[in-house]
Amino acid sequence: MRQALREAEAAADEREVPVGCVIVSEDRIIGRGHNRIEALQDPTAHAEILALTAAAATAGSWRLPDAHAFVSLEPCLMCVGALLLARIETVWFGPREPKFGACGSLTDAPALPGLNHRMRVEGGVLESESAALLRAFFRERRREGRAGTGPGPAD
Repeated sequence: MRQALREAEAAADEREVPVGCVIVSEDRIIGRGHNRIEALQDPTAHAEILALTAAAATAGSWRLPDAHAFVSLEPCLMCVGALLLARIETVWFGPREPKFGACGSLTDAPALPGLNHRMRVEGGVLESESAALLRAFFRERRREGRAGTGPGPAD
């Protein structure tokens, strides 16, 4: 999770909402990413999507059944969908995201009936560190008069 937080810090340095993700398989990072929504002008350029793309390239397969995702903030519905499609075994995340979180906050997508894959979900990992990074980012945005622009607070 510390590596996911480093990715989130990289996002903040790039003036992106500070969310980071790493994908781990067999105790090594096979994919990493941080939000690049503003840089790429792409609403799908969330940390999880970029990390999954890198992990699939490293693994040589879009299926990552023995991999684990570490995300600095509860993933949104789009990202949970991608994690499920990739067959991620477990997603570990920092604080909950009441506006967009899809692992139990706004909705609980991994628990939807009928899915052909079950993903374990563990929240609250290094929660205070990630929350502090997010608070500092949005405090700075408000100070600059930019609150409410760009992506939502989740991703």
